[in-house]
Amino acid sequence: MPDTQPSPQHSVAANDIAERDVMYLLTDPEDQRHWSEKEIGDEIEDPVGAPDVVRGLERAGLIHRTTDGFVFAARPAIRFRELIGGAFI
Repeated sequence: MPDTQPSPQHSVAANDIAERDVMYLLTDPEDQRHWSEKEIGDEIEDPVGAPDVVRGLERAGLIHRTTDGFVFAARPAIRFRELIGGAFI
């Protein structure tokens, strides 16, 4: 019987991809604004996992949260995106 539980390495890789996708979303030069967790979940097609991804990026100092719960990219994250370029993958 195949193992139904994802391996820890798979979970870490999936989380890294989700964090990368959210960072590209929040640092898009054409659409820099405040985002709700629901909007982020809809965009990355993971409404259940989006809050965890947002919290991880917030703890890392890459995003900020407003008092009403919206999030936006921190200036260093925006600058990093400017340096590396790239499109939302």
